[in-house]
Amino acid sequence: MSPAIATDAVEAEKRVAARAAVGEVRSGMLLGLGTGSTVRHFLEALAESLRAKLLEGIRGVPTSIDTERRCAVLGIPTLELSEGMVLDLAVDGADEVSPSLDLIKGLGGALLREKMVVQASRRFVVIADAGKEVAKLGTRAPVPVEVAPFGWRTHLPFFRSLGAEPRPRQAPGGGLAVTDNGNHLIDLSFQSGIESPDQLEAAVQGRAGVLETGLFLGMVDRAFVGDSGTVRVRDRGDS
Repeated sequence: MSPAIATDAVEAEKRVAARAAVGEVRSGMLLGLGTGSTVRHFLEALAESLRAKLLEGIRGVPTSIDTERRCAVLGIPTLELSEGMVLDLAVDGADEVSPSLDLIKGLGGALLREKMVVQASRRFVVIADAGKEVAKLGTRAPVPVEVAPFGWRTHLPFFRSLGAEPRPRQAPGGGLAVTDNGNHLIDLSFQSGIESPDQLEAAVQGRAGVLETGLFLGMVDRAFVGDSGTVRVRDRGDS
């Protein structure tokens, strides 16, 4: 299969999963809107439903400047996350999905806002292509960690002590990547995957200067996985 055909197939899987997830949305809902290529398909499908009056009264809380701009173009009303706000549903993509629906997220750089939106939501639905499914977290994607700019290099030996190979995220034009929050990202790679995601999360979160990790553990309620033109629905607790 040529690279172009393979890319088209993956995009088709993302699209079918995203469109299936629109079925979770009801009129009047307040939605958390994730970031990334799979979410773009969801936003397009959501906008189509709004234009067709199949859904009404929808408002979304974007997790990135990119998503906010796309919503403006598509005509999806948005607002900022605020005190006491409870979202009905958060929808986002993933970089890895484990058998228990734990995730690695954040290769798009929005992990901090994404996790804040998820924790403010009653339910969290993830959409992904089949290539994102893994038997063990960390086998295909690194774990992004968002850190404060001050003294960020001091974290590198600590991350190595946890068995990771830390790589500061680079911006496309050179220099360090900067998140929408003005912070830096360090991607943690593990040669044989992550043995204990819970222990890793606790260790990294306990370090001053670390703002958030891309480990989303025990947060997903349902996953829509596009696979060869069909959609598999996975719920937390399914064996």
